[in-house]
Amino acid sequence: MSPTDAELEVFSENPVKKSLREGKPVVGVTITVPSVEMAAQAATLGFDFLWIEMEHSPITLETLRSMVLATRGLKAVPFARVPVNELWTAKRVLDSGVLGVIFPFTSTPELARRAVAACKYPPHGRRGSGAGLATFRWPAAEGYYDFADRNAMVIVNIEEAEAIENIDAIASTPGLDVLFIGTSDLSFSLGFRGEQDHPEVREAIAKVVKAAEKHHKVVGAPVGDPDLMKRYMEQGFLFFQASTELGLMAAGARGFLEPVGKLVSKPKSKSLY
Repeated sequence: MSPTDAELEVFSENPVKKSLREGKPVVGVTITVPSVEMAAQAATLGFDFLWIEMEHSPITLETLRSMVLATRGLKAVPFARVPVNELWTAKRVLDSGVLGVIFPFTSTPELARRAVAACKYPPHGRRGSGAGLATFRWPAAEGYYDFADRNAMVIVNIEEAEAIENIDAIASTPGLDVLFIGTSDLSFSLGFRGEQDHPEVREAIAKVVKAAEKHHKVVGAPVGDPDLMKRYMEQGFLFFQASTELGLMAAGARGFLEPVGKLVSKPKSKSLY
């Protein structure tokens, strides 16, 4: 089935990239369960993108392909965090139709350049031309290859002390879109084992923000609540990873069960037995 004129117009630009260019914050929900239904439901809830987690979850490439297809026509754009910063890992998720790749532990300028090269077609990079499903998921008027070079986002995780030492060189990498600070892993790497609000961790975060501003890159972070997101936005952050689907389910359950618990704890005026 060929795309309609309306679809071609919709797929002229990655909406996440457009929002960031306009200075608007974007929020993605983290998908860790290998469930097509979960991905499709999450894509309708109002999030800007799906952070499909392939580093810390059992989601496979086969499941990813189905998830991407399930999001066709829905609001949230599918992104994937790959398990390792290699050409082949990025190539396979991009060919499955994601429009953004998140690369873990990108702690040197060489790794940053590798990430960009993996997401761009020659002569700008090293991505192979077997796009397959991606051409079906994004039927752009200009053709998929030019569309992908302009719209597939390159997001690198800054989550090691070495990355902070190299942050200016990493941030200066052409074609890199987002410096995403993995605050928990960064705190471990700095020796503080999860103390994300430690002064030295905050100092490292400030260095990333400064480098991002200097080289006109977006900076991002995970957020568990709107208050933390507000604090980060005041520092210039625009790209946010929200909780997992399991975390949101738990929060919703608590919101339902707490008032239910108050109801059932009240003594009954008359016993049923």
